[in-house]
Amino acid sequence: MAIAYLEALRNNMMDELTTLIDAGAGAGLLRIYNGTRPATGGAATTLLAELTFTDPSAGAAASGAWTASSITADSSANATGTATWFRIVDSNSVFVMDGDVGTSGSDLNLDSVSITSGQNVAVSSMVITAGNA
Repeated sequence: MAIAYLEALRNNMMDELTTLIDAGAGAGLLRIYNGTRPATGGAATTLLAELTFTDPSAGAAASGAWTASSITADSSANATGTATWFRIVDSNSVFVMDGDVGTSGSDLNLDSVSITSGQNVAVSSMVITAGNA
């Protein structure tokens, strides 16, 4: 059986995610990469697109879930490739978290993982849920 957390603790953990993303003078960033995902916080591969969170990145967590405020699209993707993983950083590019990218069942689901340099890349919503929420 998995560890079960009190809802208030799950919410506090998710609120800390907001604090870390919003650290620095500006808004946090959602970066999408191709290639093999590195060890946690490790050296990044090719940056395909960079989207910008609203500052603050989210409101208060509820039911153990962090729900991003609006995310500004990257109107001109940096490179061509297959999106395989993402990284969230604060405005100073300090690592917050990594996750997998796919079209379904991934940490971040896109309509298509094929990204072409110069194309618009958007994420319409993002929700991260704490364990056992």
